[in-house]
Amino acid sequence: MFIDETTIRVKAGDGGNGAVAFRREKFVPRGGPSGGDGGRGGDVVLRSSTHHNTLVHFRFNPEHKAPKGAHGEGSNRTGKSANNIILPVPPGTIVYDDDTGETLFDFDAPDQEFVAARGGEGGKGNARFATSTDQAPRRTEPGGEGEFRRLRLEVKLIADVGLLGFPNAGKSTFIARVSAARPKIADYPFTTLEPNLGVVDLGEYDTYVVADIPGIIEGAHEGHGLGLQFLRHIERTAALLHLVDVSGMSGRDPLEDYRVILAELAGYSEALTQKSMIVAASKIDVCQDREPVEALAAQAKADGYRFFEFSSVSGEGLQPLLRALADLVRETRAAESAELGDSLSSDTPSSDIPKSDTEDAA
Repeated sequence: MFIDETTIRVKAGDGGNGAVAFRREKFVPRGGPSGGDGGRGGDVVLRSSTHHNTLVHFRFNPEHKAPKGAHGEGSNRTGKSANNIILPVPPGTIVYDDDTGETLFDFDAPDQEFVAARGGEGGKGNARFATSTDQAPRRTEPGGEGEFRRLRLEVKLIADVGLLGFPNAGKSTFIARVSAARPKIADYPFTTLEPNLGVVDLGEYDTYVVADIPGIIEGAHEGHGLGLQFLRHIERTAALLHLVDVSGMSGRDPLEDYRVILAELAGYSEALTQKSMIVAASKIDVCQDREPVEALAAQAKADGYRFFEFSSVSGEGLQPLLRALADLVRETRAAESAELGDSLSSDTPSSDIPKSDTEDAA
């Protein structure tokens, strides 16, 4: 079951209370206060784990509570601090405060941690309150209350290439042909009801990850079909592969399909239209009319996109397309790294370099 959005409630552990105690030992008159502090409550920690790719484990268990800290004891013994609880989430998960809508954390890599709710501090025992004027205090401090939060978790798949296209454009067949993924394939719309990830291996350690996004139809960014549910999964991709069915069996115009998908991208987020993209005519092995293909190629090139023709069934034109995608992913990731480096450099203030004596004299 693919669950990519859910709401959970987390409660950190309360701190333990401070203790009231007095030292009573033989030959130790006026031993004084000896109440220890309470232990700290446990935190609720989210950790990104590659062993999870959905949020289904939260669906029937939406409430999570960390243990409380132990109370302080006599002889100045501090109560034991509680253990944290670790909740695994898939890489690509974004954590929102469900009450305010604020973005709290973005897990964009594996093994990252975010403290979603902090445990309460332990209360002070009466030994802490002894003074020269009050040598036998009975005052203590209760443990602090652990944080409570309502969190909304949303997964955006992390892939190199996102597949776009109308239902039955050939996306599932493509990913099944070029990777070990085995998505459901059938001759009816919305065969794919959840995203599928496949690793394309070109040999010599040249690989990249492709995400098969469920079919988008006109009005998807407004909630029609399944598009709105899955459009967010292409936001993290380095490049897009826009597949257009040119077989003629769908009864649709390939050029119109191409324009509709671009309009849906712009309607959902203008940033998606700025992503690197390759347009490819699929099912070329059963194409009977070349005119729509040529019209599509001319429009794609006019829009600044590279154009390919291929067939996932026969393999015609497949290798050049896969190589072009690998090059595009590599170029895009390199540009992103360079842009990030420039950003970090511009944020670092330049150090003041003292002038030499010669320069001062000049």
